[in-house]
Amino acid sequence: MSNIVITIARGFGSGGRTIGKMLANRLDIHYYDGELLRLASEESGINIELFGKADEQVKTNLFKRYNRTYDFKLLPPDSSEYTSTDNLFNYQAKIIRNLAETQDCVIIGRCSDYVLKDQPGAIRLLIYADRSTCIKNVTELYGVLPKEADDRIDELDRARAAYYKYHTGKTWDDPANYDLCINTSKYGFETTVEIILSYMRTLGYTV
Repeated sequence: MSNIVITIARGFGSGGRTIGKMLANRLDIHYYDGELLRLASEESGINIELFGKADEQVKTNLFKRYNRTYDFKLLPPDSSEYTSTDNLFNYQAKIIRNLAETQDCVIIGRCSDYVLKDQPGAIRLLIYADRSTCIKNVTELYGVLPKEADDRIDELDRARAAYYKYHTGKTWDDPANYDLCINTSKYGFETTVEIILSYMRTLGYTV
C-alpha cells in the first residue's frame, strides 16, 4: 500500500482540525497544520511573515488568479517573482508533496486536496457542519457570544473559499473535490473518526 495521506478541508467550527488530530493519534502518524508555513519558509529561505501576508492578500480578494493553471514550477532566488504569491504557494505545495511521498500524515487545509489530486492513495476529506453546530462549537471553544461566533464563521469561511478559489480555480466546498464528505452535526467527532477509518479499510488499509 501507498503511504497513508489524509487531507482535510473544513468549515470553521465543524471540528475538522480536532478530527485531524484524533485521526493522527489513532493512526500514530504525523499531523501538519500551521507548521507547513514554517517548513516552506525553511525550504525557500523566504521569511515566514511573507507567507502570512500573501495568505491575507489572497483571502481578502486583492488578487484574482482563478483561471490560470498551476504547474507548481519553483522560481530561482534571483527571479523578481521569487516572493510572489504564486511562488510562495508553490513552495508550500512542494512541502506537501514531499511529505505525502515520504511519510504517513494528516494535512490540514492549504489546498492540499488539490495539490495531491494525483497522489496515489491520498484520501481527501471535507468536514462540515450545520450553522447552529458551528456556532455552538465556536462559542464553547473561544468563549465568545453566539453573534461573534456567527461573524467569525462568515469571515473565516469566506477567507478559505477565496484562498481555495484563487489557487485552484475551484469552489472550496464542492463535494466533487473530495473523496468523502462528512457532516459532524449528524455524527459528532468520535463517530466521524470511525467512519473515516471504516472508509480506509474499504480501500485496503489495515487501521
